[in-house]
Amino acid sequence: MDDDQSISYLALTVGTPVLSSTGHRIGTVEHVLQVPELDLFDGIVVSMDDGVRFVDRDQIAEITTSSVRCDITDEEVRSLPLPKGTEVLRPDLAHDEGRSLSARYGRMFGRQHWKEVD
Repeated sequence: MDDDQSISYLALTVGTPVLSSTGHRIGTVEHVLQVPELDLFDGIVVSMDDGVRFVDRDQIAEITTSSVRCDITDEEVRSLPLPKGTEVLRPDLAHDEGRSLSARYGRMFGRQHWKEVD
């Protein structure tokens, strides 16, 4: 399969590189924002060095199997807004590492701890 084949936003995976209009890597896909009931693509949240930012669907030129290319310049990347809405949480898998009794029980019983995504 061609590495640069166009795909739907539904096939977009977390960690896919996000590129500016000049081809510079600005971050990776954190998650896709959509309204499933309306089959509406709203945009993506991009994980960057300084946190997460929102890229609107109108700013996305192409989604391929290898990257997401945006219509924004490197200068415009700095002014991308923070995502709005409900906070995104993910399990903190490193919490149960170590030799403590709490860590051992966590590993034994699969207890998950949650942390806020920046």
